[in-house]
Amino acid sequence: MPQISDRGIAMPASPIRKLTPLANAAKERGVHVFHLNIGQPDLPTPQEGLDVLKTIDRKILEYSPSQGFKTYREKLVGYYDKFNIKLSPEDIIITSGGSEAVLFAFMSCLNPGDEIIVPEPAYANYMAFAISAGAKIRTITTTIEEGFSLPKVEKFEELINERTRAILICNPNNPTGYLYTRREMNQIRDLVKKYDLYLFSDEVYREFIYTGSPYISACHLEGIEQNVVLIDSVSKRYSECGIRVGALITKNEKLRKAVMKFCQARLSPPLIGQLVAEASIDASEEYTRDVYDEYVERRNTLIDGLNRIPGVYSPIPMGAFYTVARLPVDNAEKFIMWCLTDFQYEGQTVMMAPASGFYTTPGIGLDEVRIAYVLKKPDLERALFILAKALEAYPGRKDV
Repeated sequence: MPQISDRGIAMPASPIRKLTPLANAAKERGVHVFHLNIGQPDLPTPQEGLDVLKTIDRKILEYSPSQGFKTYREKLVGYYDKFNIKLSPEDIIITSGGSEAVLFAFMSCLNPGDEIIVPEPAYANYMAFAISAGAKIRTITTTIEEGFSLPKVEKFEELINERTRAILICNPNNPTGYLYTRREMNQIRDLVKKYDLYLFSDEVYREFIYTGSPYISACHLEGIEQNVVLIDSVSKRYSECGIRVGALITKNEKLRKAVMKFCQARLSPPLIGQLVAEASIDASEEYTRDVYDEYVERRNTLIDGLNRIPGVYSPIPMGAFYTVARLPVDNAEKFIMWCLTDFQYEGQTVMMAPASGFYTTPGIGLDEVRIAYVLKKPDLERALFILAKALEAYPGRKDV
């Protein structure tokens, strides 16, 4: 039998999705599963986008330009201007989701063997994209005890060598919900400038910031304009995960030309997705405010509920719609599996993502889970109740 590639063997399974077969089996047994494992918003897509989807009147569903429709890119310029991010349409390349933007950035900026410094825990698919590009991720660990704040600059410099090409951040962060401070962003800027690195900045959760502190984009950092690659997506801000529309943004013209070669090789980003995304920019301020207010309420419900369960701890996330929580268990992944295979309370159970899958360093995060607060408040409250019951019954519970 032919062998699969070393790259295929090294590719990590998704910590978010790999336990899905167990959840499906539980549902087949009639158990209701509260899904806290995946960042799939349940809030409605803007009506403006849905209306376009329902009224598309085209005789041909053709290729779009490889860099995306110009009308959409022009409209995005106005969107980013609201966040004091000054762009031209030429700075923006539309991609098939934010995932493709990360992959194309890696393929265009990194050679096999090059290294990227990434604060961990981090979005698990970054590792998959690095493997695809032949690059290596070097992680700098943040801890739940310190609220996942960045370590001092010396810790970064310990990792920098002749193969280091970039720093990658997600701000606000997935999976922790952490929001980088101005001091931390300036620290990153100084490192990027000093060592002439790329800064990949995944900012798909910018609408969801729950603090009075100003939003600091990588595009706000002075002196490294040619080094910054902004990653974006409409999946979260408009509840449009399925249309697969993202963006890669950079003022580095030479880099854009390299990225375009990959864009041309995959022909075009989604036609219908771009039509929906372009219309969604016109969503009302009321829509944006209602979505934001709902996530604030859900965050408060989740964090308050988690920290009331004996032995459970979660810092307060300042952005996105995730948190990482520590549980009083021997192994969080085993606990999650047990919840899906051996436990139910009144016909219900919970599913979370093991946080160990968001760390690269072995042995870290074994008693932590990532929880997405994408359920309505009554469902979140019930899920928290079921979680508490599961922790009471779990054979591998640790004394606290």
